[in-house]
Formats: sequence, C-alpha cells, structure tokens
Amino acid sequence: MLRLPISVLVSTLLLVSTEIVIDGFVTITHAQQAKQAAIRLASGDHKEGYESPQYQTDSLSLEVRSGVEANLFAIVNTAQFGLPKKAEGRFLEPSEPAIKLGRKLFFDRRLSRNKTMSCAMCHIPEQGFTNNELQRPIGFEGRAIKRNAPTILNVVYYQRLFADARENRLEQQVWGPLLASNEMNNPSVGQVIDTLAQLPEYPKLFEDAFGEMPNMLNVGQALAQYQQALLAGNSRFDQWRYGRQQDVLNAEEKEGFALFAGKAQCSSCHIVGDEYALFTDQALHDTGVGYQVSMRPETTTISVQLAPGVVGQLDKSVVDSVGEDKPNDVGRYEVTLDPADRWKYRTASLRNIALTAPYMHNGTFASLESVVRFYNAGGVPHDGQSALIRPLGLSADEQAALVAFMRTLTGSNVGELVADAFAAPIGDTSSTSR
Repeated sequence: MLRLPISVLVSTLLLVSTEIVIDGFVTITHAQQAKQAAIRLASGDHKEGYESPQYQTDSLSLEVRSGVEANLFAIVNTAQFGLPKKAEGRFLEPSEPAIKLGRKLFFDRRLSRNKTMSCAMCHIPEQGFTNNELQRPIGFEGRAIKRNAPTILNVVYYQRLFADARENRLEQQVWGPLLASNEMNNPSVGQVIDTLAQLPEYPKLFEDAFGEMPNMLNVGQALAQYQQALLAGNSRFDQWRYGRQQDVLNAEEKEGFALFAGKAQCSSCHIVGDEYALFTDQALHDTGVGYQVSMRPETTTISVQLAPGVVGQLDKSVVDSVGEDKPNDVGRYEVTLDPADRWKYRTASLRNIALTAPYMHNGTFASLESVVRFYNAGGVPHDGQSALIRPLGLSADEQAALVAFMRTLTGSNVGELVADAFAAPIGDTSSTSR
C-alpha cells in the first residue's frame, strides 16, 4: 500500500469535491455548497487565428462571473505538497481578518489615484494572476509599464521581489505599484491612507484585523496576508516525484523532466530538490533577452493588427508623436548601478508556468515553445551573458517533451483560488459600502 505524506492526503480530500480541467474550462464543485463556478483559466480572448478574417472571439462576459469563497486561512496554514515549509518563506503570522481585508484591498479600484485601477487588473486571477493578453500591462491612464506582470502564485517564497530584486518583503513591496506614476499613481503614502480612512467600510475592517486605523505598515501587511495565501502546490509533477505515483505522468512528460534535469540543464537555475521544488535559484542572470531589446536597431515602421485579418503599417514617427518613448531596461543595474549587473533579472519560478504566458521579464515570448527555442539556440551571446546558457542541441521531439513536462507544474488548487477571487468584492466609485 502506498503511504503518502499528510499534505497529499489533504489535497486528495480536497480533490474529492473539486474537479479541475486545465485545458479549456475549470469546473469547481464544492460538495457542501450548492453554488458552482465555471472558470476558464485563460486569457479573455484566445486570439488563436486572429490574423484570419474568419476569426471568432470566445471572450466571456464579466456579468457571468461567479465565484465561491475559499478558506484562505486554512490554505496558508496547510502544508502544500511539493512546496517548502513556511519557515522557508517570508510568511507573516496568518490572520483570518487580515487575509480577508487584504483580499478586499487587492480588488479595490479606489486605491488608485483616479479610482480606476486595482492590483487585480494587472494580476488577473483567471490568467494565472498575471496578464496573458499583454506583454507588459497598461498602467494609469494608459501609461506604459516596462516589465511583464509576474504571477503572484507562491510569491511568498521569493527571497527578493520584482524582476530586478529591489525589494525583499511582500508587505514593503506593495507600496511600489501603489505609488508608481505609471501604475496606480498615488501621489503619496498619506493619500492612500486618507482614502482608506474616508471609505465607510475600511476603518472597522482595519480595527478588526489590526486593532487600529489604516497606516503605512498595516496596509502593506494586509495585502501581504492575502498574497501569501495564494499557495498552489500538489501539481501532477509533485504527485509523481514526491508522492511516488508513477502513473501520474506519461512517458513524454517523464522524458521532459529527464531532459530538464540533464541535457537541457534547466535545473541549474530552476532548482528541483529532494523534498520540494521552487524551480528557482533565487538568483539573477543575464540570458540575453534584455541585451537584445536594448541593442536592437530601431525600425521605421510598426505593424499594427487593426482587426482580424487586417494589418496596417504605421510610421514609427506617428507613434512617437503621440506616445512616450519606451524606457530602456537594464535590469539589476538600475538598483546597484554596477555595470556587471546590466540585463540581469531574477530567475522566475516555473510553477504554474502553463498559465502565466507571456514569458521573460518583458513578456517577449508568447509561448513555452518559443522560450525553449530561445534557450536551445543559446540565448543571445554577448559579453556578460550567463555562462550557464549555451546551445543545447535539442531535437524537435525533445523540445516538445520539455514543454510537456512544464505543463505538469500547475497546482491542483489554482481553480479554487480563482473561484475565490471571483467571489471577492470589487470596490469602485459606484459602490462604497460593499
């Protein structure tokens, strides 16, 4: 008889009342609740074949969104199979009132300067808590953001935050986007605190969670409490590697892992341990992506997809006349000012990677296949590129196996977390009491 760790047993019990189908739609059925939620883990519009005049959208109306509230307090207090123990992360002591408060703040558009943007508008739950549809999100009043929106699933395990590793704790990190002029554009910390104090529902919520009115410390703590509860482990890979369930992966997926740990050398940066796997070395590397963008010669025309099957060529000078220049991005150098840190970016975890396209710090690759092709070719060779990156010589079948393996890394409870997000109240100017 197979003996499994308690975390697997807990996950198995959860799966008795939860059915998840990642490819297409995700259906979550809670046995003790009559309400059901049909959730699609994908972008709002699939965009496949968009270049064809016969393209048909499959976008879903926001009006039909419905969710089921999850017990996030239980999730953060339960060992997640395949993930490290809480001591390995930067967890705050979990508090149920603080988690609920942070969840509400995360979806509240009134936290931006013009009351139109929330955290969830860049970290979209059904899109892997990132943004599948844009290489780089659009910020305050249409302003450009120069980096891809990273997923916040399992974010509490990162030792350093942001692609350039400029922050080290979730409760501090939240003030970056709240104050950034091209993100939520608040003019000051005090402005955010005053906004929360004046909204009728928040003073009591802060008193219940922290015993005090909103302030710089507890706003960050509340948002961190919600984010640290977004834990997604117990993937098929975890069940196979750590649960010893040999039939969970097929032959191609197993071959993909053998390549990942061997010939492809992916595990040099995306580390897999004997007891758990974060799929990151927590370090920063120059792969060549940032270098290529910085050194790429400018074009004089830009191809613009106007509608399905309709592409126009626009003179770049027209775009330049109405928009801001795209800011250069030199990675970790922007933090340290050390030339040796140019174009170095933090190694992202590969967990839930099938849900979190586009990839790299700037969203330059739309698919896992294109990422594998990039590394197979050896990246973009230049002075400063990581010595770990070199041509791999993978065949087409081997590249396909590698992608198949990475698709096994989706946590079994992602659908539950998304359903919970759909049940969260959305604060806006027309509703100040929810």
